[in-house]
Amino acid sequence: MIRINLLPHREARRKELKNQFYALMALSVLVGFGIVIVVGVYFSTQLSAQVERNAFITEKNKELDGKIKEVATLRQEIDALKARQQAVEDLQSDRNQPVFMMNELVRLAPEGLYLLSIKQEGQRVLIKGYAQSHAVVGIFVNDLSSSKWMTRPEIIQNKAVNLGQGRDAKRVIEFDVSVGMRRPRELEAAAASASELPAEKKPADSKSTEKK
Repeated sequence: MIRINLLPHREARRKELKNQFYALMALSVLVGFGIVIVVGVYFSTQLSAQVERNAFITEKNKELDGKIKEVATLRQEIDALKARQQAVEDLQSDRNQPVFMMNELVRLAPEGLYLLSIKQEGQRVLIKGYAQSHAVVGIFVNDLSSSKWMTRPEIIQNKAVNLGQGRDAKRVIEFDVSVGMRRPRELEAAAASASELPAEKKPADSKSTEKK
């Protein structure tokens, strides 16, 4: 006996497929939403961690800036203390400068030279006097240049004048000379640099002997 199914099985199949499709769509939406949530949580965690790292670095940078400022302040204080110490040492050493200066002037003054006044202003000394001729003034300035205590002599004024009246009048040279005074530490530095020169010249000397 032949049985005929009169139910609309095709429509039922279509409805079943639609239901399956909608179920898959809903499942995919839920899975996608879950993935979005997981990714969002992951990136949010990473972002908050990076923010914490940035805050930590910023805090450490501020601490380093503070330490750098402290170091700069300490350096300024050290430089100020060194300057004060140098000033005290210069004051102590400058007390003996007039003695050295007078000894040098007595030793270097040539014949025919008369010193009228000596005035010290800082590290410069102004010398006024009379000389028999311009040549005597030139000799005096050259001798000052060769002195270890004197430096950079300059002739400010050098002119002929008459001293006295009538038959007693004499033609002399009136001069003003400015010269610098060296401090002991400057002499020590010059001596140290001079002691290093022979060591630097030794290779050149050895080469010259080899050529000979």
